[in-house]
Amino acid sequence: MVASYGKKQCSDNLNKFKPIIFFILHLNSSIQQISASSFLIINDLATLDRPYFDDISPRNVSAVVDETAILRCRVKNKGNRTVSWMRKRDLHILTTNIYTYTGDQRFSVLHPPSSDDWDLKIDYAQTRDSGIYECQVNTEPKINLAITLEITAENDMRDRNSEKLYYNSKAARAKILGSTEIHVKRDSTIALACSVNIHASSVLWYHGSAIVDFDSLRGGISLETEKTDAGTTSRLMLTRASLRDSGNYTCVPNAAVPASVRVHVLTGEQPAAMQTSVASVINASTVIIITYLIISEDLLFKISNLAQYILVHRSSR
Repeated sequence: MVASYGKKQCSDNLNKFKPIIFFILHLNSSIQQISASSFLIINDLATLDRPYFDDISPRNVSAVVDETAILRCRVKNKGNRTVSWMRKRDLHILTTNIYTYTGDQRFSVLHPPSSDDWDLKIDYAQTRDSGIYECQVNTEPKINLAITLEITAENDMRDRNSEKLYYNSKAARAKILGSTEIHVKRDSTIALACSVNIHASSVLWYHGSAIVDFDSLRGGISLETEKTDAGTTSRLMLTRASLRDSGNYTCVPNAAVPASVRVHVLTGEQPAAMQTSVASVINASTVIIITYLIISEDLLFKISNLAQYILVHRSSR
């Protein structure tokens, strides 16, 4: 009878905890949903007014000696940020907003009032002006748009235009070798390759809107170009992959349609780790409490039996 009474008392005690268990489980589910939606909202707000390039202009510009060369750059959501043009060859800042910071008066910025255009204008272009120029916006991190300028003599330009028409007639295009969506682990090597069905005079690779810079402080970047009977093959390798290497990579051959591949650099943590950190703590505490309550039913029964035994033993004395 004592055992029966103790068992009933334990069941009554456990029943008292049932509402608490259901409350904890419901709270756990609610926190997971709230943390996930909060993360998405914060992320959307952070990128809502961020500047970006309206990348509709060609990244390869050609002009004839003594003519005017114009490099296009359209920036959306500029806000109070600064737009600058830099010459990659010597890292010289040529312009900032509408101001020119070079003694060469041939350089200027074309910016119609209230427009998003910040075009670099080079009057009386010379062959020495050939090279890569970057339109930059001082966000954190900085964003840039690289444009390659080639200044040629008039005869060379006529030959080049004829060459482009020949390539276009053959539907010249690049093709990514392998999947166009790849996943690599952090600190591993990213290996990208594209083939072109023509003998392209040059093949450039872009990461997002910026040309891949082999001389950057990052290091570990190499490019191999191979010419075969079928055309041209370009292989880009980036060692020690980091999260910054994620994004869209575009293979851009001269006088051919480009092709793109998307790279995802993975870490040991899930991408949504920020959302689940709080929920994981709740999950752990839920398991501990429920396990404790299950064990406690038997433990309370034993304690109740012991208490009854002590009371009976004392009364017999």
